[in-house]
Amino acid sequence: MIQRVQTLWMLLAAIAIFLTIKFSFYSGTLIMENVTNPATVLTPDGSYHVLTALDNFLILILTSALGTCIAVNIFLFKHRSIQMKLIIISILAELLIIYLYFRETKKFSQGSYSFTSVLHILIVIFLILAAKGIYNDSKLIKESNRLR
Repeated sequence: MIQRVQTLWMLLAAIAIFLTIKFSFYSGTLIMENVTNPATVLTPDGSYHVLTALDNFLILILTSALGTCIAVNIFLFKHRSIQMKLIIISILAELLIIYLYFRETKKFSQGSYSFTSVLHILIVIFLILAAKGIYNDSKLIKESNRLR
């Protein structure tokens, strides 16, 4: 029986992706001309801000779509080639999300990365491990078909 280890990796990646919507990526002092919503400011001087996916519409949409894509990809176990393509697209989408977060940090004059920003690196690692599992499954199926 084929072990579906990649299902576990994709499930962990989907959970981590949905967690990144709420958890912060960066926190610090905003440059005041970049403050568009004064309600998000936390300190009396009006400069401290925590960057999450909820702050940028594009990051929010990409993160939600990526999490949904990975969750749906778990159930495509009979179509390994489609699964592999979706995993590669997901890795590229996650790298795009990381780039967009780094671009958003330019709006801060000073600050630090949150501990939960490590989740984005873990997502890429989980997706790479899922791709490796899908590849190993494909190889095992080809070998078993050759032996028949």
